[in-house]
Amino acid sequence: MSTHFIYDERLGIRLPHLEKAWEMYTKEEQAAILLEWETIRGKIPDRIIELEQQINEKQRQLGEENDFARSCTLNSEIASLASIINDLWIWYRMNQTVTNRIHQ
Repeated sequence: MSTHFIYDERLGIRLPHLEKAWEMYTKEEQAAILLEWETIRGKIPDRIIELEQQINEKQRQLGEENDFARSCTLNSEIASLASIINDLWIWYRMNQTVTNRIHQ
């Protein structure tokens, strides 16, 4: 595992953490970083599926819940998971564009 990525607890994946400008890395370093990112990036859809399953379970619980306070908690948890999914999709799409530009 390289030092060019740090684990993001909230998202459940490692994210790029470059300590210098991209142009300051050698072509070999850039290639290694991109390869590692593509491996991480390829796991994002699986992570999203995991989170969607958690949302589905919480929605099921919400449909059966009679306690208002618990319903509010479940709604909050669902919103938090949806926010994580949104951020993962942003990383997935944004860095695809960056990667494509670098390869050109």
